[in-house]
Amino acid sequence: MSSSGVEPESPDLVCELDNVQGMVDALTAVRWKRYQDAVLELSEHGIVLIVEDTGCLQAKVYLQRELFVRYEYSANGRPRFGVSLGLFVDCLNTFCIPGHSSTIEFQYPGPDMQLLLKSTDSLSACTYAEIRTRIPDTISWDYNFEPVGTTPISFTVKSAALKEAIDDLDWPGSSIQITLNPTPPSVTLRGEGHGDLQIDFMYYANTDLLVAFNCDQIVSHRYKYKFLRATTSNIPSSVIKDNRGSKLTIGRGGMLKVQHLVSVVRTPGNHPHVDSSSYQQPSRIAYIEFFVKPEVEEDNAYDS
Repeated sequence: MSSSGVEPESPDLVCELDNVQGMVDALTAVRWKRYQDAVLELSEHGIVLIVEDTGCLQAKVYLQRELFVRYEYSANGRPRFGVSLGLFVDCLNTFCIPGHSSTIEFQYPGPDMQLLLKSTDSLSACTYAEIRTRIPDTISWDYNFEPVGTTPISFTVKSAALKEAIDDLDWPGSSIQITLNPTPPSVTLRGEGHGDLQIDFMYYANTDLLVAFNCDQIVSHRYKYKFLRATTSNIPSSVIKDNRGSKLTIGRGGMLKVQHLVSVVRTPGNHPHVDSSSYQQPSRIAYIEFFVKPEVEEDNAYDS
């Protein structure tokens, strides 16, 4: 007997993550205002979440497939869909149990193009959620980062120190000037408002704080404070506690790239994948990048 039934299409992606809190931390780092739309792009390499603000600030969270304990990808091309970032993070939080590394399954798309979430820790109980998606708008500006010359213009500073410095530079409606000087190797952050405030990171004076510095001539650009602050305002407490480094790079035209690393590793002691020699899977990392456009200046100190 022949069958006229049509087999349902398999989803583009089914994956499992064993540390929901790590994913919440990574996504919260790019949540700089209450109502925010995000675009998720799927591929065989992992998931990328993109958010932006007024064409001047963009952030990307890279969740590589190695972060997941299961990653089954069957789509052609790279499907993209939009979600409310706040709703997505709040929904993920419902799967987080304090002191326990919850495992969650993601599936996209559902029957009505939803993003489906399901807990997989227990056979007797299951938490399930559906998040409505939308057709994403086209990203409104080119966020491709182009380096300047052969020497990268960059520095790496402890994340806690960077956040503290930017918080201290808070002048309402102000701009922050970032200057790199190769002689002596130093980074200066200067804010102007009701007064002036300047913070200096001297490379040779404290290499434990400014852990890397690459610059061969004076570089100086200004950035709106609200956009610069968004790059550090929600750095996860785990990053501050571990006192990791955040890398800042200035590209062509003064485009600023700020990079953070967030651990997405299962809580020690709860990991089922430990062999007889007590070996545990190495820490897994979510990569976070912010791109900040500079303020337009007539006399940029470096734009070649």
